[in-house]
Amino acid sequence: MTNQLKSVLSAIDDINRQDTNITLSDGKEQPKELIYGQRMTACLEKHWPQASELLQIAVRAQHIKRWHLKRSEFDQGKAGYYQWRIALGKFHAHLTATIMIEHGYAKDQAEQTASIICKENLKDKTSNQLNLDSQTLEDVACLVFLAHYFDDFSAKYIEQNNEEKIIRIVQLTWKKMSDDAHDIALELSLPKHLTALVTKALS
Repeated sequence: MTNQLKSVLSAIDDINRQDTNITLSDGKEQPKELIYGQRMTACLEKHWPQASELLQIAVRAQHIKRWHLKRSEFDQGKAGYYQWRIALGKFHAHLTATIMIEHGYAKDQAEQTASIICKENLKDKTSNQLNLDSQTLEDVACLVFLAHYFDDFSAKYIEQNNEEKIIRIVQLTWKKMSDDAHDIALELSLPKHLTALVTKALS
């Protein structure tokens, strides 16, 4: 890892350390987005160890300062939700690009990283590098969700006896992932009740 990359990842962590939302990690309370970013990096390093510096930054910064834009600031319903998600993507991308330039990366490198974070290139079917990096970012996000957040997410719907909702989320998540990510996901050690739901969703 270059010193330049290390300094950018550290700057991202410093911002995410300010998150007042708390999550448990190894039995300790930690800032939610700090842990999320580090889990994203751990997943990337494990399954895509040859990832470029730009992809490494995009993965770490996908939720940078996510608390800045609250869901409640946007309209209710599906349209408002998508507006919030698009605004978040642009916010994360702009902030990350600014940090990169401050730490000596070229403007075009910062712009490429911003494009990866916004996943703009997923619509590009030419399979160029930005397209591939955007897909890998999507894969990492889906895998981290399944490995670390799926259990808590599904619990509220299990309480509501709404198994159909969980199955639909799994199916939507699966559609976003590449074949390589599918293979990795099938090897995850999930609790038995979640494994059963995933099997149902994919059947």
